[in-house]
Amino acid sequence: MNWEWIQSSVELEAVITAHRGAESVAIDTEFRRRDTFFPIVALVQLCWGDKAYLVDPLQVGHAAPLRELLINSTQTKFIHSASEDLEVFSHWLGVLPAPLFDTQRAAALLGMDSGMSYRAMVADFFEIDLPKDETQSDWLHRPLSDSQADYAAQDVIYLHPIGSRLLERATALGRAPWVLEDAARMTPGGKAPITKFKSAYKLSDAQQCALVAAVDWREAEARRLDRPRSWILGDKILTAIARSVPRSVRELSEIPDMPGGLVRRAGEHLVAAISAALEGDIPSLRSQIGPSPLSGAQRQLLGALSERLGVVATELGIAPAILMPKADLEHLIRQQSDISIMSPATWLGWRGEVVVDPLRHWLSEATA
Repeated sequence: MNWEWIQSSVELEAVITAHRGAESVAIDTEFRRRDTFFPIVALVQLCWGDKAYLVDPLQVGHAAPLRELLINSTQTKFIHSASEDLEVFSHWLGVLPAPLFDTQRAAALLGMDSGMSYRAMVADFFEIDLPKDETQSDWLHRPLSDSQADYAAQDVIYLHPIGSRLLERATALGRAPWVLEDAARMTPGGKAPITKFKSAYKLSDAQQCALVAAVDWREAEARRLDRPRSWILGDKILTAIARSVPRSVRELSEIPDMPGGLVRRAGEHLVAAISAALEGDIPSLRSQIGPSPLSGAQRQLLGALSERLGVVATELGIAPAILMPKADLEHLIRQQSDISIMSPATWLGWRGEVVVDPLRHWLSEATA
């Protein structure tokens, strides 16, 4: 495995400058996230061809050259399943890689398996079975072993040619803009934490407001203390808080399993957040809660709409869920009867033209 350590800002700037004319670069990260809210970056792997450069952020010092590389519009960044890497770069460097070509998303939009792992992709392209020996390594421990370095290097040495081939295929099919557009809409952190509470629609208005306020408070506290959300308050406790709508520290302390230490340390702040929510814009807060289930008639329509999506997906050779997940189909049905419901950003661009508009037209005719 051909790799080289980069352990100073001088070395980092030199290698990035040497490859400034390249059209693309493969990027991966290793990090730890066991007892913190934010990921702790431990290693960055770069590859412009057949050699990997292993950047040690614990030794490099200032990483301005890497920040410049990530936002260099002339180099396409190949990253596989980029969501966690985006969190790393957003927190560490304050930027996101662009233009980004997510090889997992590209494979799905080219009709390959959706959610394809990097290991499976390497096996598919090169008939090589990558080892798993260092999967659970402590990447913050120093010095890293040669085995760890080999493992990290292979994450980009194969990724660069895979990305190049996928980009070539996508360009030939006119789908390269689709991949780049989807990647440009990716944001660190994924879905909002409130979306985990699937049954929140069953709560009363006051309970929903209390839930939103408590979830937002936990999020802010987790970020402030840099601790996992569950270390601040578990989801079950948040649900219990919402159901009881505590209006005083005493009422908060009486909730079953409520941590006494948290009540003493931050009970007043949590209760104040809930009280402010109840006195604020309730409709706006409630809008953050997921919608109620579809009616019987709407569920029947969902089945027919899913079949129509299947036709579109077959014509494109892409899995239906990649084009439009079930939640989006439900959203489209709700929007059909309530024009005040906004369309998500993911419906813009190519997906709007190729998928959403035809489905919306079909739905209009079906419900006329």
